Amino acid sequence: MNEEMNGVEVENHKEHAPEKIDYVFKVVVIGDSAVGKTQILSRFTKNEFCFDSKSTIGVEFQTRTVTIKNKVIKAQIWDTAGQERYRAVTSAYYRGALGAMLVYDITKRQSFDHVARWVEELRAHADSSIAIMLIGNKADLVDLRAVPTEDAVEFAEDQGLFFAETSALSGDNVDKAFFKLLGEIYGVLCKKSLECGNGKLNGADHATALKGSKIEVIAGPDLEISEMKKLSTCSC
Repeated sequence: MNEEMNGVEVENHKEHAPEKIDYVFKVVVIGDSAVGKTQILSRFTKNEFCFDSKSTIGVEFQTRTVTIKNKVIKAQIWDTAGQERYRAVTSAYYRGALGAMLVYDITKRQSFDHVARWVEELRAHADSSIAIMLIGNKADLVDLRAVPTEDAVEFAEDQGLFFAETSALSGDNVDKAFFKLLGEIYGVLCKKSLECGNGKLNGADHATALKGSKIEVIAGPDLEISEMKKLSTCSC
């Protein structure tokens, strides 16, 4: 826990030696139990995969410090339990979250069917400008797929979410998804700061177009990023 990694580069983002932190971004990882939330978090923060992983009880968090656009950012990532009996407890942890990873298991249709409920709960408790990444995990289990990629893409576009399919086991797309989310969070903060500084708080100026990305899975390990847009609101 609270472990920082050094010397790893992902696109134009890289790990940073400990020094002054410019921002701390709180990100929650949510979704049904046993979809691989803890494994995704472990892969991103420690580059590990535990075959003996057990269900998360309550809430845990880990951190990773990275550099995005010359800013040192500590990602504080909260792993929330997916069991129904913990839902009331974890809802309090949405407060202050700037981003969310909503995870489902591509081999379990029910976990995808519950995604809409998770989005509803997230938007009820979190800030309206929260950046949300929909994650289809266990993409390595191709033969067991129960959720077509097209279904997830359609849902993500309808809800204004970013989307990626990942494999916590192999690590495919995990870093890309997290760095995309952290980059979008930073973009939202910059836009809010600029708009609030210019006094654009009313009428049409209250809403700003946030240009983001969804990560689409192509056949095999080849991945591509295509552009999409969604709206964000300045709530200063």
